[in-house]
Amino acid sequence: MATRRPLVMGNWKMHGSLAGNAALLAGIRQGAASLRGQPELAVCVPYVYLAQVQAVLADSAVGWGAQDLSVHDHGAYTGEVSAAMLAEFGCRWVLCGHSERRALHGESSALVAAKAAGALAAGLTPVVCVGETLADREAGDTECVIGDQLDPVLALGADALSRLVIAYEPVWAIGTGRSATPEQAQEVHALIRASLGRHGAADTRILYGGSVKPDNAAALFAQSDIDGALVGGASLQADSFLGIAAAVS
Repeated sequence: MATRRPLVMGNWKMHGSLAGNAALLAGIRQGAASLRGQPELAVCVPYVYLAQVQAVLADSAVGWGAQDLSVHDHGAYTGEVSAAMLAEFGCRWVLCGHSERRALHGESSALVAAKAAGALAAGLTPVVCVGETLADREAGDTECVIGDQLDPVLALGADALSRLVIAYEPVWAIGTGRSATPEQAQEVHALIRASLGRHGAADTRILYGGSVKPDNAAALFAQSDIDGALVGGASLQADSFLGIAAAVS
């Protein structure tokens, strides 16, 4: 991680309220200023809170982004939000292909790659999520599944890959309280790193996500190919989120 700045990113999913967000963001903003080692911090929030987050976090050490985007630039796509719209709210980041989007909305890996390309074109940094189910892992198919999910993204080329982030989130560890061991996570991160390296992007950051908490974060971050975390539930409490970020240092 010597040449790859650690990144800790919160994914609020469909949680939040104006009053609750204000307290959470104030706590994160205040705590971020005192972190040693200065890992990069960001939160990805529901669309409706982007204006609030922009107002609270402007000129802070914490970035912000969205949890999804449309593959379309504009047009008759009711309910969709474009990359350009996100950029107008100061977003730097956007999640692409979270397992919940893949499972609940049928997003294909090709669509996820197209969204990532659209994000890059608008000046956003896509965080492309990949991960296997428990059935995949038990069948010994983890490498194959991850490879299939990555292939359309790898096809974007070295320049695009150098400007995005990959997040490995084993589906069986998301929101279950069950985390991959540091060794299990590192094994998959190493596979992803090797694939990126074959496409000229070995220094692309790879995050781990899946029940990351302050008490397991340090062991995960100690692994050579884990560059930070995509944090779900623990990002909804400032102390927990900052505790994870502090573990990077």
